[in-house]
Amino acid sequence: MSAHNLTFEDWDQFVANAPPNQPEFESVQALWYIAPESAELRLEELPACPKEALLIRSKFGALSRGTESLVFRGLVPESEYQRMRAPFMEGSFPFPVKYGYANVGQVELGPPALIGKMVFGLMPHQSRYHANPQDVFMLPDGVSPERAVLAANMETALNAVWDGAVGPGDTIAVVGGGVLGCLVAYLCAHLPGAKVTLVDINPERAHIAQALGIQFALPESAPIDCDVVFHCSASATGLASAIACAGEEATVLELSWYGSTPIAAPLGGAFHSRQIRLQSSQVGHISASRRPRWTYHRRLSAALELLVDARLDCLLSAPIDFDALPKQLPELLGSHSSELCCLIRYP
Repeated sequence: MSAHNLTFEDWDQFVANAPPNQPEFESVQALWYIAPESAELRLEELPACPKEALLIRSKFGALSRGTESLVFRGLVPESEYQRMRAPFMEGSFPFPVKYGYANVGQVELGPPALIGKMVFGLMPHQSRYHANPQDVFMLPDGVSPERAVLAANMETALNAVWDGAVGPGDTIAVVGGGVLGCLVAYLCAHLPGAKVTLVDINPERAHIAQALGIQFALPESAPIDCDVVFHCSASATGLASAIACAGEEATVLELSWYGSTPIAAPLGGAFHSRQIRLQSSQVGHISASRRPRWTYHRRLSAALELLVDARLDCLLSAPIDFDALPKQLPELLGSHSSELCCLIRYP
């Protein structure tokens, strides 16, 4: 069930009969990136909730370490200012911006059937917010509020698997054992007979791979002659490893986003003679193989359903209190951080 299951008649009846809303304004806290490597919590006035909207109190959120580390450092290229806007972002690049797209909250005001329900939304880091019913998704049975923060990453992984056109029996390497890489490998491992290896420079990722039922290798032991390789490490050395894993006429699917950082692509050696294909994958576009039939709403709903497996909890870090987030960001988003999904807990 999702908030989208309400019929137009049900919603119209609720709006017509809804009692007066909350006080004209209430104070909420929101995280703003205000300068390179600087963020703060700002007190904002949230107006009374419109009758046609939901009032939601945030319970959990997550940092997207890849994208948000670039936002945090002011490394979003000017050419991408519009394309890289999050769905409900405020402000403008480079600074100040209210950014983020992983929020799980509890409905406090809306149709009686939804009061108390937990929902996922692509919302910035903020303590309470309004949302139209079509912009949030009720959590499926068996998906905990904490695990549901992975929905945006799972949506990206699902789209990447479609772009990669992997199939049963394929030999697949995923280079980069962050959240996205782990989720891509997890999905590929469900293909019958597929041989899936997660490749990472951090040997501690081996126990994550094991928990998810995936093989693990350091770059020097990575498989070769793979049918499809996914690159998720956001580094030039990782891209070189991904190309080295690719077999004759195989595809290397690039999921990393480098922002304004130039990357040397190793296109010498056997890259041309083996006719390796290097292709990008980006969640802003539904994969061409699904585009005629799938909507963004359907894809995100499917991503939430795919989070029912409790083994995915191994990707979640110990929660960080929202109030402590500005001081913790340099460490959480630093290049030496070993955290996977940086879980945020709201009061």
